[in-house]
Amino acid sequence: AAENYHIGGSEGSGIVWAVGEGVRDVRIGDHVVLSSAQWDEGADDIRAGTDPITSSTAEVWGYETNFGAFAQYTVVHEYQCLPKPERLSWTESAAYILTGATAYRQLTGWQPNTVRPGDPVLIWGGAGGLGSMATQITRVLGGVPIAVISNDERAAHCLKLGARGVINRTEFTHWGRLPDIEDADAFSAWTAEVRRFGARFWEILGERRAPRIVLEHSGQATIPTSIYLCDNAGMVVICGGTSGYHGDVDLRFLWMRQKRLQGSHFANTRQCRELTRLVAEGLVDPCLSHVGEFGDIGLVHQLMYDNSTPPGNMAVRVNALADDE
Repeated sequence: AAENYHIGGSEGSGIVWAVGEGVRDVRIGDHVVLSSAQWDEGADDIRAGTDPITSSTAEVWGYETNFGAFAQYTVVHEYQCLPKPERLSWTESAAYILTGATAYRQLTGWQPNTVRPGDPVLIWGGAGGLGSMATQITRVLGGVPIAVISNDERAAHCLKLGARGVINRTEFTHWGRLPDIEDADAFSAWTAEVRRFGARFWEILGERRAPRIVLEHSGQATIPTSIYLCDNAGMVVICGGTSGYHGDVDLRFLWMRQKRLQGSHFANTRQCRELTRLVAEGLVDPCLSHVGEFGDIGLVHQLMYDNSTPPGNMAVRVNALADDE
């Protein structure tokens, strides 16, 4: 970067203080939600028709670029500004777009593998920010969300959001890298556990149907299970690798069952606006579970690193009063 400092923060809400040359649809004083990616609208690949979020110029604002949300003032492009849902507080508005739009694209952006009424959907990390949004979006679209969790508190959170049921991952032992296929004993033990996991999915669903979509972000620990469990011609769609970046895939299941392993990264402007409409209409809740102050930014990042966050999403106030003050 040209600057010798970096301001992080990749989503937020606030009031427009000033506008630059050529801005048409955003005005000073507007109440807006800020989405999480930037790109060059004049880039050759975008002009040729590519989805902007897949452009070679796309970057995560406040992470790969400077002047993010963790400051009194920030700098964004016009297309990042979405109308703030009137029913939401400022902190609620600041908490839903990154996880929500990411989940929305995963579930609706990859034709023909989009959630349709009755589709079973397996959601890893069901009580986290991404999982909380994915559960609600799946339900709104008519799908059947089944969430993976690690304790009773997180189970209650997912059921409240509309999950058909939950699977406690701590009751299974097959997580991590896929065993060597030539190690018959290890592979047999892994297969027995993954089938037991699948039987639990069937039990919750009430019928022997595989998930049409598996919403992934955990990566290394769970990809082997996701690929095995996914329905014929179904999709495993992944937006991260929180347990590691090695993804072991038994290619026999991928090609012979014609499954799809799809990478997905945040969302485009249309998807952000469609999600915001669902939030504004009260169909999707931001699931704000923790609000901190500016000085707590390091703390909440540590909570995420330690996987000890409360269920849902978090927000911090930057030079702002509490919503009820």
